[in-house]
Amino acid sequence: MHKAFVAIGGNLIPEGYDTLQNVMDDALATIDALPDISVIRCSKWFETAPVPISDQPWYLNAVFEVKTPLEAKVLLAKLHEIEASFGRVRNIRNEARILDLDVIDYQGEIHDDETICLPHPRMHLRAFVLLPIQDLDPAWQHPIINKSVTQLIYEMPSGQDIRLKS
Repeated sequence: MHKAFVAIGGNLIPEGYDTLQNVMDDALATIDALPDISVIRCSKWFETAPVPISDQPWYLNAVFEVKTPLEAKVLLAKLHEIEASFGRVRNIRNEARILDLDVIDYQGEIHDDETICLPHPRMHLRAFVLLPIQDLDPAWQHPIINKSVTQLIYEMPSGQDIRLKS
């Protein structure tokens, strides 16, 4: 079995939902119901301004840990299928979205090809990934940069508005 950290977020509420939290809760339940993926735990939820800064609505973000026999590429493909089932259409990078699921770290493995890049290439720059990872695993270390999550948070670019969801 493999363990992975997966980032979850979104800032658009699809028809049939009344809050972003309900969308995220349903997405987590959908993932956990898959036969080959078990959600172990989820970080606290954070409300975050769009990165890069834009006039989009704020996002709801978290990171959750899964246990799976699936290889990283297969896990990512299944997550993309779930995004699509919630109405996610990928058109433009950094656009507003109903659901975004990214494999952030897969047991410290390093991959860089046309199907997957691990660890996620911009995770060390994003408060909406680092703060939830710190919540889950304060001892986590970036497998390429070799810095702790605490150090990465200290060094991350400024101008990222983030608050713990109340």
